[in-house]
Amino acid sequence: MMARLKVIQTRSAIGGKQNQRDTLRSLGLKRIGDVVVKEDRPEIRGMVTTVAHLVTVEEVE
Repeated sequence: MMARLKVIQTRSAIGGKQNQRDTLRSLGLKRIGDVVVKEDRPEIRGMVTTVAHLVTVEEVE
């Protein structure tokens, strides 16, 4: 089974670049405190890297 990533939005996207706001939205994050669990795939890793300063990431089983 693939590992999964728990992505938590910890900072606001207000004042951020449009692509970062779009990336948060496509990850399924809308507000501070939102949590999503995604498959650990290269595309998801890249999206997380784009908004690394706005989220925290944990690996979950």
